[in-house]
Formats: sequence, C-alpha cells, structure tokens
Amino acid sequence: MLNAFDPLPDSAPFGAPSPSGTLRLTRKRKAALIVQLLISDGNKLALSSMPDHVQEDLARELGAIRLVDRDTVNAVATEFADLLDAIGLSAPGNVDAALEALAGHISPHLADKLRDQLDNRTGRDPFIRLQNLTTDEVVKVLSNESIQIGAVLLSKLPVARAAEVLGKLPGERARRITFAVRQTADIAPDAVTRIGHALVSDYCRTRLTAFEKAPVERVGAILNSSPALTRDDVLVGLDESDADFAKDVRKAIFTFEDIPARVRPIHVPGCLRVIEASDLATAMAFALGNGGKREEAANFILDCISQRMASSMKEEAAERGTPKTVDGEAAMNAVSAAIRALADDGTISLIDPDAEEEG
Repeated sequence: MLNAFDPLPDSAPFGAPSPSGTLRLTRKRKAALIVQLLISDGNKLALSSMPDHVQEDLARELGAIRLVDRDTVNAVATEFADLLDAIGLSAPGNVDAALEALAGHISPHLADKLRDQLDNRTGRDPFIRLQNLTTDEVVKVLSNESIQIGAVLLSKLPVARAAEVLGKLPGERARRITFAVRQTADIAPDAVTRIGHALVSDYCRTRLTAFEKAPVERVGAILNSSPALTRDDVLVGLDESDADFAKDVRKAIFTFEDIPARVRPIHVPGCLRVIEASDLATAMAFALGNGGKREEAANFILDCISQRMASSMKEEAAERGTPKTVDGEAAMNAVSAAIRALADDGTISLIDPDAEEEG
C-alpha cells in the first residue's frame, strides 16, 4: 500500500522514514496528503490564492495518492503538527504579499514606490498592475487616452474584462477603440511595455494632495454650516459658473430642510436622542414659526415620533416663541450636523436624492 507514495524522481526526500523503514515521502506528497486530510474533514482552503504552479503541483500530487495506510497518515499528520508548533513567525514570503499585508499600515505613496522598484528589478509586465484597476478606473483610462493607447490596453485585458469595459464606454468610442485593435498587430513588445509603464505612472500611483477630502465635500461642509442666505447665494453663483459642480455640491449638502427627503422615518427617534435638547427645542420653535420647507421638516419630525413626545415638543416651542434668526439657524445647523455625524459613522444611512424609491 505504501508504494502509492514512491517519491517523484525529481523531488528530494524529506522527513522521517515511513513505517516500513524503506520509503520516505517528498515534501510535495506530504503537503498533498495534509490538504486531502483537511478537505476530507470539511475544511474550506483558500488554494486559489497560491501561485498557479503550486496549484498544479498540488493537483498532480493529489492525483497520485491512492490508498494510504493509517500509520502513514498518522505519521505525516504528527510531523505536520510538530512543524506548526515549531514555527514562531510566519511572514508573507514575497514583496507583493508583503505589500498586501501592510495595506493601511504604510503610506500609499511608499507602497507605490516599492511596487515600482519591484517592477523595475524583475522586469515585470506593467499591465498586471493596470489589470488590477477597477472597471470604472479602466473606463476612465480609455476615455482620457488616445484611441491607439486605448486599443493597446484593451488588448492586454482578459477577454471577459475587456467586454465589460467596452459595455461601459460610449458607443462611438468603443467602436473606434475596437477598430484600432487591428493596428496593434505589428507593434513592438518594447513599445507596449513603455505604454504600460506610462499608464502605470499616470493611473496606478497614489497622488499626494494637500486635502484629505474632495473639493465637493469641502464646499458642502462649509455651506452646511453657513446661513441660509449665504448658502443660497453661493449655489446660485456655482450654477452660473459650473452647473455640474453645483449639482454635486447640492448632493453633499445636508440641512435641516433636507430631513424629510433624506432621513427615513424609522431613524428619526434615534437621531433626536443624540441632539442637544436646547438645540432641538430652538430649531423646532424657529422652524414651526417660519413656514415653508423649514416648517415641513419640523412637522415631518413630529409625525415620526410618539404623540406624547410630539405634543410636548409643540408646547415647548410655543412657550419659547420664535427665536432670533441667528439663533434659529444655528440650532438647525446643530440638528443637521448631529444627523450627518450619525450617517458618517454608519449608524444610519441617508437616502440618496438621485436614487429611485422602490415602489
């Protein structure tokens, strides 16, 4: 029965002798036996994460295993357990795996630098990094670059991925890039490599910026805390100078008046619990006395809470009277800021103003 484990001619033997004392198993055969044991016990192994040549060797070794006596299985399992006990540290083993393990612990700029050094040292195909871009990022490359460059990149993508990317491009550009693929037949390999490195330099490196947030988010945050007149005036000006930017800024803004359209009724009670009582009372008194969208927002809040709490809130607002504009707007900004904070930390999710409501 042990002849099922005859060592491969090109494999060096490893480990203790088999129970018969005449045959020893190779490292590959032992590894295959351990894998088979784990699979037989119902374990799910991430074998696809191993290099292709390792997976091929494993498949061959598994195919060579037929019947194995119990003593051999126990001996290999014991040796494997002893080996695990002796290991004090496990590291990724290569630069690519190390960079993945360090993601979030080193700066993106340093990670890019290390990848560049690895590519230059090993002469690795730059299109491997380009293939790791998201589909939307590849679409951006094909939209920004020339038709000829797009044809080269499209030709280096896996077939299914290329089809997916083409489906997201405007029809005319997709047709032009596809037609240009025919012109890549005689392009020299070194020219393709230079194109790949240039695209990696432009699209695969993390750009260092002075600001953590995008311009839209920064302007939206400023206008969130601005008086209504200032906010409306700025938005009118943005509409005139850059309508697309103004549209994106409006999406980033969340004010007291936006509560009915952006906050789900089920979340309102929880939102009120994190708002300062004085801010909520002042905001409600101001909104209920001003009409328009502010009053609509106040009534929406009242409709989403218990009748007892709503009555108490109305009575308190009536007793306060109508606050001064500066105090009322400050209180409404405090209410909207508290709700935005809950959305930012994932406690609630705001409704996307552009999303279609499910009927």
